[in-house]
Amino acid sequence: MRSFFPTIRARLDRAGVVLSGLCLAHCVLSILIVSALGIGGEFLFAPAIHRVGLAVALVIAAVAIGWGALQHRRAMPFVVAMMGLTFMGGALAVPHGIQEVVLTVIGVTLVSIGHILNLRSHLPKA
Repeated sequence: MRSFFPTIRARLDRAGVVLSGLCLAHCVLSILIVSALGIGGEFLFAPAIHRVGLAVALVIAAVAIGWGALQHRRAMPFVVAMMGLTFMGGALAVPHGIQEVVLTVIGVTLVSIGHILNLRSHLPKA
């Protein structure tokens, strides 16, 4: 039973990395699609997508990275991920455009790095 919970936490960390990658792809592809084809802006840039994405990222990071920090007692994954979530939150406060993309890309990259650091903190020392 003891090994069951780290498995869940590791899966949440992996899900966080995957969702960060999907968010990054959404940002870049949305700009390319809307710029090149001029379609989908009202859906791809909808504020609700960004609010829901941030909420999901907050929940996954809180559970996986918070849980990991309690287990391995290392602050770095938590600090890096929280900086990333702060950038993502800041992206919601600026108008759509390059500023939002830059803040979001920085944010999801940091959150992803936080999840990776969290996963590595649980690896046995060689």
